[in-house]
Amino acid sequence: MEVPLTPLDFLRRARKLHGAREAVVDGGERWSYEEFGTRCDRWSSALQRLGVTQGDRVAYIAPNTHRQLESFYAVPQIGAVLVPINFRLVPDDFRYMIQHSGAKIVCAGADHTAAVDSIRGDLKDVEHFVSLDGPRDGWLDYESLLKDASAAFDRPSIGERDLLTINYTSGTTSRPKGVMITHRNAWMNSVGMLMHWPMTPGDAYLWTLPMFHANGWTFTWSVTAAGAKHVCLPKFDAPTIFKIVAKEQVTRMCAAPTVLIMLANAPAEAKALAPKGVGVMTAGAPPAAVTIQRIEEELGWSIIQIYGLTETAPGISICEPLPEHRALSKDDRAKIKARQGVEFITSGELRVVDDQRRDVPRDGKTPGEIIARGNVVMAGYYNDPDATAKCMGDGWFKSGDAAVVHPDGYVQITDRLKDVIISGGENISSVEVEAMLLRHDAIQEVAVVGVPSEKWGESPHAFVVFKTGQSATPEALRQFCRDNMAHFKVPHGFTPIGELPKTATGKIQKFVLRKGRANITAQ
Repeated sequence: MEVPLTPLDFLRRARKLHGAREAVVDGGERWSYEEFGTRCDRWSSALQRLGVTQGDRVAYIAPNTHRQLESFYAVPQIGAVLVPINFRLVPDDFRYMIQHSGAKIVCAGADHTAAVDSIRGDLKDVEHFVSLDGPRDGWLDYESLLKDASAAFDRPSIGERDLLTINYTSGTTSRPKGVMITHRNAWMNSVGMLMHWPMTPGDAYLWTLPMFHANGWTFTWSVTAAGAKHVCLPKFDAPTIFKIVAKEQVTRMCAAPTVLIMLANAPAEAKALAPKGVGVMTAGAPPAAVTIQRIEEELGWSIIQIYGLTETAPGISICEPLPEHRALSKDDRAKIKARQGVEFITSGELRVVDDQRRDVPRDGKTPGEIIARGNVVMAGYYNDPDATAKCMGDGWFKSGDAAVVHPDGYVQITDRLKDVIISGGENISSVEVEAMLLRHDAIQEVAVVGVPSEKWGESPHAFVVFKTGQSATPEALRQFCRDNMAHFKVPHGFTPIGELPKTATGKIQKFVLRKGRANITAQ
């Protein structure tokens, strides 16, 4: 009586129970769950007519449109493997990922067909190129193929450990790795999200998070499982977000900390449009408590943080609110919300261990590395057995993230291991220093990295983005830090910068700042 665990089952159920309910909104277009499901079926049929068979890879380079959303059902339900590619990358990155994955079909949005055309000569294994946004010379047209296809297709037998997607890592220090996510991985993570952050058919989810980013943290499937409404958003800024939240009665969205900062610093007239009670999930980097507090107090929204990696499908912990948290002060409650929390019920086991693989004490001080094992950990890196063995060969996935465990069992990241600054024998958490600086009224964003020091070996240096029309002297910032934290953690230097380098998912690229630090030497 067992059936495979697959997120594809969520759409089957949604069509059965919520067929007439509004499922997807994209600009001025709207579809019910039955209409959305039929479009997915027709695209599955069209792909099979193009020669796609079970196990073939289909790559997408597209923003958050309904056609991108359709790929998360249409491609895997014929047993093929979806490869959602970060559309903000450059042609050389596209070339590598398409070639490495062995994609048979490439589907691209209007803004990215020219980039693909520039490398088509190198994509010898790609059999068809599909334009998602209207006819293009040398490209098949998505809607024309869809119109000509039947809703009937050959549905293969799919196992829960079959490959569902290949998601490429950011590749900040080497070539990106292809993370293999199975149907079981995705089902477990989707259900876990809904257990800890429930949605109902009355909810509307705004796609501010890129769908390519770890499959939209599995909300490509979780929203459907709840019978809720997907509100697509290909491009956005803060005023646009607030406008659509009000228009579509949005109740849920996900946002990296950089997006939270953007919302917190939006113009007052834009914020005035925002209804109360919107739930926001954040992840991707440790958010500052002050940012969380501003969003909750100024907008009346509720923030919850999760933690994970592309390799863990992605969620493995969540900062689950407890009844006793309600009795805390706003400041203390915000500090707890800035933690990465406890294991998802469905994810498996998470530990923080020292170099001897011993669990660190629950003192909130002793750092270790986060490791995990369980239902959401990837099947491995595609065509890279050495990298797979290195990070999970002993049965535990090694995250590379340094963290402490508080007495209540809640985990809190202190840094990426490679970002820990060792100054005069003391370990300094760049995340801690950044959180302190974000409390300064003039600072909008900040990144802290280690720079060479003749005296200390390495010292913290802060790259600061000031709010519009505001500034502060290095002396004032240094004194602000000295007044609020141990003196050895205070940055030795401050560099104003117009914009911090970031990945497409909002993570600050500290390696870029490190490359430029050669001209900065602390004394």
